[in-house]
Amino acid sequence: MLRYLLVLSRPRFWLYLAGPVLVGVAYGASAVPDLFDPVAVALFAYFLVPANVYLYGVNDVFDADIDAENPKKEDREARYRGGKTVVAIVAVCGLTGVALAAVVPFRAAIWVAGFLVLGYAYSAPPFRLKTKPPLDSISNGLYVLPGAAAYAALAGRHPPALALAGGWLWAMAMHTFSAVPDIDPDRRAGIRTTATVLGERKTLAYCAVCWLLAAGAFGLLDWRAGALLALYPLLAIWVSETDVSVSRAYWWFPAINAFVGMVLTLGGLWRVVRG
Repeated sequence: MLRYLLVLSRPRFWLYLAGPVLVGVAYGASAVPDLFDPVAVALFAYFLVPANVYLYGVNDVFDADIDAENPKKEDREARYRGGKTVVAIVAVCGLTGVALAAVVPFRAAIWVAGFLVLGYAYSAPPFRLKTKPPLDSISNGLYVLPGAAAYAALAGRHPPALALAGGWLWAMAMHTFSAVPDIDPDRRAGIRTTATVLGERKTLAYCAVCWLLAAGAFGLLDWRAGALLALYPLLAIWVSETDVSVSRAYWWFPAINAFVGMVLTLGGLWRVVRG
C-alpha cells in the first residue's frame, strides 16, 4: 500500500508543488531566521507529499475508467486500484490541508484554500474542469498557489501581481504540454481537453505563447528572471520543429523545472543573505 501511494503521488513531480514553496520562502523572507519559520516548514512539508497524494489521488479516483486506456499508467505512474483505504488516505491528506489553512496567517490561508478547491474541482464532479477546455489549462495555475501562500505567510503581504501572472501562465503551459502525450488515450475515452481540441502542433504553439508571456511578466520584475524563463518557449519550439517526441521530452521537464526553480530560489536567498 505504501509503495502504491508513493507511486500515486508522482515523486518525479513532488517539486512542482513543494518547489514554489521554496521560491516563495526565499522571496518572502526578510532575514535568515525567516527561512526556518515554523509556518514555512509546515507549508513545505505539506506540499512535498500530502498535497501530492491529495491532488493526484483525487485525479486517479475520478479518472479510473479513462486511465484504463492510458499507457503511462503501466510503468511511470500507478493505475488506480480502488478501495476504501486509498480513498480514506486521499481524504485525510485533503483534510490536513484544511487544518493547515486554519493555522497559517489569513493571507496564506487564502492561497492554501484556493489550492484545495481547484485541486478538487479539476478532477471531481460536478466541476471536472479537466474536461472543459480551456478551463483545464487555466485551472492549473493552482501549482503557483503554494508559493503564494509561503510568500504571504513570511512577507505579510500578497505576492506581486506580475509574479502571480507569470507563474500562472507558466503552469498553464506546463499542464497543457503534459497533456499532449494523452491526446490519443483521451480521444479514445471521449475526453475533451485543450490538447485534444487543438491537436499536437497547435498545442505546442499555445504552450510557447503562454511561456513567452510568463517570461515577459517575470522580466518586468527582473530581467534575469525573464531571461531564465525564456528557456521554455524555446524548448516548445524545439520540440515542435524536431523529431523529438513530446512523450519523451515530457520526462525531461522535472529536471529542467528543478534547475530553473533552484536558480530562482538561490537568487532570493542571495537577497536575504546580503540583507
